[in-house]
Amino acid sequence: MRADRLVAVLLLLQARGRVTATQVAAEMEVSVATARRDLEALSAAGIPVYPQAGRGGGWALLGGARTDLSGLRAAEARALFLLLGPAAAIAPEAKAALRKLVRALPSTFRQEAEAAAEAVVVDPAGWGEHRRTRPALVDLLEDAVVRRRKARLTYSGRERLVSPLGLVDKDDTWYLIAGTPDGRRTFRADRITDAEITQEAAERPARFDLAAAWEEVVTAMEARRATTTATATVDARYLPVLRDRFGRHCEVISQGDRVRVALTAPTARDIARQLAGWGDLVVVEGPQAVHDELAKLAAQLTTLYGRQNR
Repeated sequence: MRADRLVAVLLLLQARGRVTATQVAAEMEVSVATARRDLEALSAAGIPVYPQAGRGGGWALLGGARTDLSGLRAAEARALFLLLGPAAAIAPEAKAALRKLVRALPSTFRQEAEAAAEAVVVDPAGWGEHRRTRPALVDLLEDAVVRRRKARLTYSGRERLVSPLGLVDKDDTWYLIAGTPDGRRTFRADRITDAEITQEAAERPARFDLAAAWEEVVTAMEARRATTTATATVDARYLPVLRDRFGRHCEVISQGDRVRVALTAPTARDIARQLAGWGDLVVVEGPQAVHDELAKLAAQLTTLYGRQNR
């Protein structure tokens, strides 16, 4: 369990002061790439763990020779437990490791750290949905990203040699952003049928920012999903529900007792399908194409469930 291993890595840093990824890999019995990811995860979580280059370098807790975890500030200790707590809730070994870490913390931090570990439960499944399974190839793709090696993928029946740049977990669906001869592309991990890491160095753009790259992907995808716009009015009290259904595809035009909104979707029928169940709670002003689609749906429902069939 990764949470268990992260705690063990932090305790190793406490004991030795400075370690290399190779030493962590040997102690944890994992690959060097996995050890490096664990060290980077601790640093990203706000724990003062930093790499030091050069001879005699490695990874160390901030403070040089100081190895006592009292070097952690209260906010940093809380960040660590918030990171590991959800995983520890389903792994007895990780929970035991967290208890050991609590004992290594200053007494003034312990109560808050324990509370942080129990403060969050992560349930990635939506209501009425089963939890998706993490694709088996994600670990291999992570390794390729960290090692900066090109990967050979079989995707949609076609073999591609790509430079993995980063992975994104969006609503429990994994995506790989990678460089290709045709430019940067995004691949759904569950559609990759085979992958292998090559020994060829991956090409990584200077100052590449994964978060910014993913925002570009999301913006482009949402733009393609917003080719049809309808204007409508809704009672102000129902606006939060409408916005929840349409997300960023519901834009408020004007406020009042009746709120005027712009709703977008790929087609007029898509908008009609989402609004049909609202009845007269949402009044569509236009375009006519959405009116026509709503009328078709109403006629179909009347034919299927109308009084003449009783």
